[in-house]
Amino acid sequence: MGKVLIIGAGGVGRVVAHKCAQIPDLFSDILLASRTLRRCEVIKGQIRKMCGRDIQIAQLDADNVAQTAALLRGFKPDVVINVALPYQDLPIMDACLQTGTDYLDTANYEPPDQARFEYKWQWAYHDRYRDAGIMALLGSGFDPGVTNVFCAYAQKELFDEIQYIDILDCNAGDHGHPFATNFNPEINIREITQRGRFWQDGRWHETDPLSESMTFEFPEVGPRKAYLLYHEELESLVKHIQGLCRIRFWMTFGDEYLTHLRVLQNVGMTRIEPIEYEGRPIVPIKFLKALLPDPAELGQNYTGRTSIGCLFDGIKSGKRRRVFIYNVCDHSEAYQEVRAQAVSYTTGVPAMVSAMMMLTGKWRGKGVFNLEQLDPIPFLDALAKHGLPWYVKEM
Repeated sequence: MGKVLIIGAGGVGRVVAHKCAQIPDLFSDILLASRTLRRCEVIKGQIRKMCGRDIQIAQLDADNVAQTAALLRGFKPDVVINVALPYQDLPIMDACLQTGTDYLDTANYEPPDQARFEYKWQWAYHDRYRDAGIMALLGSGFDPGVTNVFCAYAQKELFDEIQYIDILDCNAGDHGHPFATNFNPEINIREITQRGRFWQDGRWHETDPLSESMTFEFPEVGPRKAYLLYHEELESLVKHIQGLCRIRFWMTFGDEYLTHLRVLQNVGMTRIEPIEYEGRPIVPIKFLKALLPDPAELGQNYTGRTSIGCLFDGIKSGKRRRVFIYNVCDHSEAYQEVRAQAVSYTTGVPAMVSAMMMLTGKWRGKGVFNLEQLDPIPFLDALAKHGLPWYVKEM
């Protein structure tokens, strides 16, 4: 039995809260906290209706370390699941350090004033967490997260040497809006508009944004055009998967989405630097976020599937082997279960499973960890049991 504090009540927070509520034997007490209490109230009502459980809720400014630490001291959770904004990772980690509380998140820290998808700020906490005897688990979503565990599983069970990895992310769903993002628009658009980056032959290579693409046959979806991006799991996998010659990340986008994005870039709406407007500073991308549909509310009419996995190429028993490990998730089925679309579902379920691994002692350590450093087998067993079955396809 364990107590869990979930910080963040967007689409992913909704999934995490529902999935924890479905397992009362493990998650005995649940506190959901957000800056916007009304979001928590909505989720609490859904869980009462769908799971027959009551959860606690609280209003919280997660940028305020003292306020977060006070909430932790009052509730005394066994683990904090941080699904708030990536800007808030470090203040929440500080509060956990002050109170001796285990921590996990789904996305790496990002400074508000620059698009920098790096783990260096959080890895710098390793010695302090180790000395405090507590554990921090970074990037416990799908990508990063499940894709890291797929890599650990492939290294442990399927290959003697992995030489090439391509992480491929396809959302073949239709939400009915001309333009919308499936998670926080600020983070989503920053991620797409930055320069591409991949690891090859012992060093990093950069590309212009969305300048490289390939067509891949995604299981249960079919052929889709995917674009090379930089994604933060590459940084940790380069450290922990031995013998890599190359690792890349690819994501699909429809033509209509890219046309909208190009226009928004051209008129300056994706800028993260403040501009002066009517005597006050505003950040264009924050204004754009206010105009776009709320990702947490996209699920009701969402159709189609996500298809996400890792393509491995390497050596097994002296012979070359190519394998694709993947999951397919249906938007409408996710909505029926937890009132969220599949992108939120595929992030929230792994976060719950990671908390399960920590609470049951199957994943333990002192310090800061990425998922590929831990045993993949119990995680993947639980992932399949709790809504995200995975498959191994020989190529």
